[in-house]
Order: sequence, then structure tokens, then C-alpha cells
Amino acid sequence: MRMDQPSKPLFWVGSSKRDLLELPDEVVDLFGYALYLAQTGRKHDQAKPLKGFGSAGVLEIIEDWQGETYRAAYMVRFASRIFVLHVFQKKSRHGKAPPEADIGLIRGRLQAAEQRAKEFEP
Repeated sequence: MRMDQPSKPLFWVGSSKRDLLELPDEVVDLFGYALYLAQTGRKHDQAKPLKGFGSAGVLEIIEDWQGETYRAAYMVRFASRIFVLHVFQKKSRHGKAPPEADIGLIRGRLQAAEQRAKEFEP
């Protein structure tokens, strides 16, 4: 079986790559596969639009593993690349929404990614 070659490179915003690599291996594998699918123009079954970002093309993957919740947010809107905005362990025990601090960080990184995308887009 031939694997599709990624057509869009990943661009890691801020500490997102380092943060991903600090997660448990099983979570890294799932998030890595989801990002690979995004690179090839597909969407992981667990990927869904991140609430509060409208049509910004921001998706999130949520993985519950050994009683902990992990999230990865990435942007697929631009043709040139996939921007990985934030990867984190959800620490709050109440509510399903990501904490406001993480939402704020994603918003800031989204703005940075949009500026950077202008350099790559034709």
C-alpha cells in the first residue's frame, strides 16, 4: 500500500512542537496522524472545528488517555501549509471547553500564523 506524500508542510507556531513531544507517546501518535491527514487534504475522524473561531479553519483534536485530556489546535485554511497553533494537556476538571488562557494563546498564535501565511501564499 502506497502512503500519500504530504502536500502541505507543517509550520509549528510558538512552542507547539515542543509541547507535542512532551505528551505521552500514544497521544503524540494520534495527533501526529491527524496532522499527517491534514497535510494530505483529509480530516481525522476526531477532528472538529474549534468553537469560537468561526470560519477561521481552526480544527481541534481531543484525546482522553489514562484519565487525562489532551488537545491540539491547528489551522487548515491556507493552501501553502498547516499551522499547528497549540498542543496542551487540559488541566481544568470542570467543563469541556478549553480554559480561557489556552483560547487566548490560540487566538494570538492564529494572528501570528495569518501574518506568516502571507509570506507563503502566492
